Amino acid sequence: MIELSDDKILYAFSKDLEPALTVKSGETVRVRTKDCFGNQVQTPEDELDSIDWDAINPATGPIYVEGAVAGGSLKVRIDAIEFDGQTASCTGKDEGVYGDKLECWSTRLCKIEGDELVWDDKVRLPLTPMIGVIGVAPAGDPVNCGTPGVHGGNMDNTKIAPGATLYFPVAVDGALFGCGDMHAVMGDGEVSVSGAEAAGHATVTLTALPDLSIDTPLIENETEFGVIYSAETLDAAADGAVHRMVDLVSDRTGKDSAELVMLFSLCGNVEVCQMVDPEKTVRFMVPKHVLDSYGFEL
Repeated sequence: MIELSDDKILYAFSKDLEPALTVKSGETVRVRTKDCFGNQVQTPEDELDSIDWDAINPATGPIYVEGAVAGGSLKVRIDAIEFDGQTASCTGKDEGVYGDKLECWSTRLCKIEGDELVWDDKVRLPLTPMIGVIGVAPAGDPVNCGTPGVHGGNMDNTKIAPGATLYFPVAVDGALFGCGDMHAVMGDGEVSVSGAEAAGHATVTLTALPDLSIDTPLIENETEFGVIYSAETLDAAADGAVHRMVDLVSDRTGKDSAELVMLFSLCGNVEVCQMVDPEKTVRFMVPKHVLDSYGFEL
């Protein structure tokens, strides 16, 4: 298997970056990733006021995928996520949803034991591995890894987990894929501004789809298919995700849009990914068995 170390990192997705690695379409890569703090918070003495904030949210990459062309798509299958043995969580003044009530930074380091995160002597949480930052280079100016958009980025989507497949719109040849900011556990919304941040390895399979044209990331797993969309507000993000799902399914199946939105109102789910980044991210998920009934295919 191809390996990529975390010596090759980026702090912004950009079309101008030199590839850290070039792979053929369909190849699998095991990517070493740092946590969202750039591995700077390792002990209780590592205070957030003293870390280098220009070195946060690193992604490993970029990876040039042969056959990926501007105007097409990149298919990314999440094969596995492995963590180191410790996580870090934080919140602070003016950060997250509750930051208006706080006066200083707080951090919490937790151990991973087996398939659980040990919060304290009373609470253990089952691991729900996910990738927070994942995407490709945008067409225009660089986008820092802390900001999500149509290129992907810091979507903090709990569905980006082993077994999921994502589709990204490719803006530059080679796609220039990167990923990082993995979470051992996170609730939808990421209300404190962090999950259980952990370094580790993400194993992904990268496939060029030059004939598939999309305008925002898509996601599927064994039971659901969804659209991911980011915007300045949660309302705008939800509107964008729903509109794109209805339009995509109508285009692929020929079904009437009004009929589809009524159906999706019964079986689809608007789900908040994160509500704490410069752009907010929402996914709209529809059961695959419903879409399969109408012969939907990308």
